[in-house]
Amino acid sequence: MINEEVEIVEKTKTILEGIARKRENLIPILQCIQEEFGYLPSSVMLEVAQFLNLPDIDVYSVATFYNQFRLTPPGKHSIRVCMGTACHVKGGQITLAAWQRRLKIGPGETTPDHEFDIDTVACVGCCAMAPVTVVDKKVEAKADPTRVDGILLNYQLQREKEEKEKN
Repeated sequence: MINEEVEIVEKTKTILEGIARKRENLIPILQCIQEEFGYLPSSVMLEVAQFLNLPDIDVYSVATFYNQFRLTPPGKHSIRVCMGTACHVKGGQITLAAWQRRLKIGPGETTPDHEFDIDTVACVGCCAMAPVTVVDKKVEAKADPTRVDGILLNYQLQREKEEKEKN
């Protein structure tokens, strides 16, 4: 874990090279860092605060204000549950609750095995297929609780197959 932290700090310093130490660069810097790591590690936010000569809380405030930023590492598989009007009317909340029960995590969280992360989105643009869940950029239509179980079963079977092939 310590080696990983050192690697993260070193990569962050590389990202910061050549960037002007101006407050207005905070969001672009955070975007670059998230692009690199998939989330904003707390040690990185401290590094950015020091780099820009800002209070730590200012960097944290920006990172938590904008929903584009993640504070936890993403899972291997990304789940986005649509909460747009059509999905809401067709049971988007029920779908979200099913994912939460099955994975035992809430929006913005990652499973302890780092297999899945879950979040909500405002609209996917597939209203005719509501309620919709996007798993790894694949749109899953009419994602009611039974469908959620089927999607998870498929990933479980895929993982078991991969484990057998390794052995």
